[in-house]
Amino acid sequence: MTAKPPQDSRSLHDAVQSTDWKSFGNLSLFLAVHLACFVAIWTGVRMSDLLVCLALYLVRMFAITAGYHRYFSHRTYKMGRVMQLVMAFVAMTSSQKGVLWWAAHHRRHHKYSDKPDDVHSPVQRGLWWSHVGWILASSSSDTDSSLIKDLIKYPELRWLNRHVVFPVFCMGAFSFFCFNGLSTLIVGFFWSTVLVWHATFTINSLSHVIGSRRYDTDDASRNNWFLALITLGEGWHNNHHHYMNSCRQGFFWWEYDFTYYGLKVLSWFGLVWDLREPPRWVLEGHKRRPSKSAPEKPQPRQLTEAA
Repeated sequence: MTAKPPQDSRSLHDAVQSTDWKSFGNLSLFLAVHLACFVAIWTGVRMSDLLVCLALYLVRMFAITAGYHRYFSHRTYKMGRVMQLVMAFVAMTSSQKGVLWWAAHHRRHHKYSDKPDDVHSPVQRGLWWSHVGWILASSSSDTDSSLIKDLIKYPELRWLNRHVVFPVFCMGAFSFFCFNGLSTLIVGFFWSTVLVWHATFTINSLSHVIGSRRYDTDDASRNNWFLALITLGEGWHNNHHHYMNSCRQGFFWWEYDFTYYGLKVLSWFGLVWDLREPPRWVLEGHKRRPSKSAPEKPQPRQLTEAA
């Protein structure tokens, strides 16, 4: 007997066809943000608007890669509670849902990477679903608290996760009132939001399809130099899936990892600490530490308690 496919495997088209109005609403809002970018035809584009766009792209991409991914999802370094809140808030200005939602879904992705229960596998459900369809579908809207027990104990993170619009509104208002008004809102905020969306989404889609494989992992993860460039180091995805406990995803000196460089600078000021490095046996391609090698300080496979 053929097993019933998981609910998450529905395409967005199927969801809309079954009168899944929440998915349809998400899609409508997603398209509206893209269309808003064309308002620049009437507002004009100033050099200062482009600089704001670049700055918001870099700041929010860093908050996603260093915050959402390497800290909240994998706990590959430590930070204090105030810094944790700041990182979560800035990451949420990118409008990629809540911090707890993001971490829970990413942990599920690693648990079932490219298996039927993976929430955004291009191997299982195609590029469209893995790139954007899954995040718009109502079947992906819930936050599985069982996967984030180390995070859900913080009331400030729970509040942010419930009020996902608030950080986005704050960033949009900042762009409008502190610079050139409507033109900076459109070019600085909306353009950078769309760019951050699709750059981030390529890690879910293209980094499991296009690139090289240094390590023989149990999924289709790949290293891609271009994706690493536009996502500040996330494109070394095969490295990451081989050893997710490392804060540095560019394992070798020629694999640029701008997120790691930024975290290293923050560590000089005591804002973050205990940045984990890949051990030698990982760099050599072993899936686990050889028994004859010197014992290392124990590191949990996925989670640790927050600082």
